[in-house]
Amino acid sequence: MTNIALLFVCLLVGMVLRATKRVPDNTHLGVNGYLIHVALPALILSQIHGLSLTPDLAFPVLMPWLLFSLSVLVFGGLSAVLRLTPSTAGALILSAGLANTSFVGLPMIETFYGTGGLTTGLLIDQLGSYLVLGTLGIAVACFCSQTEASARSIAFRIATFPPLIALVLALALYPITYPAWTSALLRRLGDTLAPLALVSVGLQLRLDQFAGHRVHLGLGLAFKLILGPLVLALLYVVVFQQKGGTTQITLFEAAMGPMIGGAIVAIQHGLNPPLVTLMVGVGIALSFLTLPLWWLILLPL
Repeated sequence: MTNIALLFVCLLVGMVLRATKRVPDNTHLGVNGYLIHVALPALILSQIHGLSLTPDLAFPVLMPWLLFSLSVLVFGGLSAVLRLTPSTAGALILSAGLANTSFVGLPMIETFYGTGGLTTGLLIDQLGSYLVLGTLGIAVACFCSQTEASARSIAFRIATFPPLIALVLALALYPITYPAWTSALLRRLGDTLAPLALVSVGLQLRLDQFAGHRVHLGLGLAFKLILGPLVLALLYVVVFQQKGGTTQITLFEAAMGPMIGGAIVAIQHGLNPPLVTLMVGVGIALSFLTLPLWWLILLPL
């Protein structure tokens, strides 16, 4: 519960700092730069070590890829029907198609399923969510941004995305034991991601803009908290014939609120920042109401 309380406190800190003008208006840009280039890579390098990789965990790792692909299909289709701008469509894809499988996901897994479920959660997060963000997420962000981006430039941005580089490096160093000081350093840097990311969201969150984004926010949260997990539950249980504790945790992770890293990438590419910050702030808060319901629904599996 300490981690969950930290999320709300940091979000509130960011909102208070902005409201009282204690920091410049563009402070979030520097914070986001630090998160993408330092904190997130450090977290990935730290957490990949010690994970047990077995073939039976392929289905959990597949979940974030399926969720993001479903988000592209849904909001790509709605973009044509509702005449969404590329900026709004991209904002919805990145915020609704990526689940907060770490900072909210891991504490919630520990609360509802015990510490034994954390390994599955970590694999989903590191080999699923962050790998999706570093590849498909960057591609969508580049495609939907206002700037022209060729296939070559998109490929270059993906290849030079710091968290993806960190993930490749972490997998390459998997057999190697880090020195104690290196592990401690990476862990301390990685620990700064969650609080600073929520402070950044709070710096940009403006609840007075809620009315102007009510429809898009409702669509995004309905997909992220209800429709997306429901479709995946049907797919895993009916099509893949997957049941048991691992499947419950996998689908529970799918029902988490929006991913902070995805929001940062969307904002960096100018994809409707007000909508993205509302998706994260409101979505994480609402997920604490919807997740217990999902736990009850998944219990019989």
